[in-house]
Amino acid sequence: MDFLTVGNLTKDLVAGGYTVGGAVTYASVTALRQGWRPGVLSRIGPDVAMPAVFQEFDLISLPASQTLTFENIYTDEGRQQVIHAAAEPITVADVPADLIQHNPPIVLLGPVANEVARDIAELFPRSLLGVVPQGWMRRWDADGRVSHIPLECTDPYLAHADVLVVSTEDVGNNLDLVRCFSEQVELTVLTRESHGCDIYHRGHVTHVPARRVREVDPTGAGDTFAAAFLIRYYELGDPIQAARYANVAASYCIEGISFSTIPSRPQVKAYLAEHGLSG
Repeated sequence: MDFLTVGNLTKDLVAGGYTVGGAVTYASVTALRQGWRPGVLSRIGPDVAMPAVFQEFDLISLPASQTLTFENIYTDEGRQQVIHAAAEPITVADVPADLIQHNPPIVLLGPVANEVARDIAELFPRSLLGVVPQGWMRRWDADGRVSHIPLECTDPYLAHADVLVVSTEDVGNNLDLVRCFSEQVELTVLTRESHGCDIYHRGHVTHVPARRVREVDPTGAGDTFAAAFLIRYYELGDPIQAARYANVAASYCIEGISFSTIPSRPQVKAYLAEHGLSG
């Protein structure tokens, strides 16, 4: 295992059934297709059939009474979400001792519904630690309708992150909040959907444009971006090249349903070479 994602697997309801999702799915498939060995730490209930690709992961499946079940509704006004079932949280006590003793090269904390204990961030001081915190910003009512809770930029656990990836949806287009995040996390990335991303690094902000595509399914694009970014940043040490690479990887993801079109490393590199870009 060299790329660990922590978070609960999701059962994403679609017409006629469901797909399997969550950061653990999209980030791990991305890592696999870039030639890395993914690991997953997740609670998974008995009510979900696992895709065959999970056989290629180092899967640490924690018991759950039911799988975290989401419905994503995309409208002209944005995404609406409903949680139909919630799984139990993942705590420090759930992290195997071997992972704590031998930190994987890259770790991604990908909470989906406030299920990842924030103090898990303290366990991986020798890893490149990425955080996609959108799940820490969600709450839901008795009917499961999800609403947004702002994440305090002074949250003490953010100080353990090497890379923070947030979207314009996460921050409500509040750039002051993103700048505040960047004062806590040296490398902060703001993803801007079809407009690419902004890199906040050591006091500088750099915009990196996106690849133009025809959107089919935007679910998982942010997690695909985060995984691809972490891998290329680990390999190259250059956040701008990593962002170019991750933008292209995420753009392929949204061209198909679920994780079906997450690209391989040769696909991404061929696009970058064709357009005279590094990444």
